[in-house]
Amino acid sequence: MSEEGSFGIKLVERFFGLILLTIGALTLYYVATSIEAFGSFAGFFGFLNVILIALGLLMITAKTE
Repeated sequence: MSEEGSFGIKLVERFFGLILLTIGALTLYYVATSIEAFGSFAGFFGFLNVILIALGLLMITAKTE
């Protein structure tokens, strides 16, 4: 892959990481504030949101070559 195209790839990767992090944090907040609406599935949805947050952080901190 050429060097001039790598800046755009890094920027897009960090942008999508930020989007994943934001969506994960917002939905985790929603699950935490309305736990009675989710019932027994609150833990499951919380776990899925933690995975989204971890993926977002991984994409933000990853080194693209």
